[in-house]
Amino acid sequence: MLPWPLKLWRNVVDARLLDILVCPLCKGPLEYDKKAQELTCRPDRLAYPIRDGIPIMWADQARKVEPTL
Repeated sequence: MLPWPLKLWRNVVDARLLDILVCPLCKGPLEYDKKAQELTCRPDRLAYPIRDGIPIMWADQARKVEPTL
């Protein structure tokens, strides 16, 4: 059985944590994409992966996101 904090990340990101986490480049807010398991920064067009329940907040590990209309 997984420990409680890991279960929480795998199923849903706590809203309080999203209030704390910001883009490491612009310090702007991030959007959580549950399906893709990513935290996305719209201004920088970067998506930071969540691996094994841990957000990887390094710009060199982020995926570039195409602009949306």
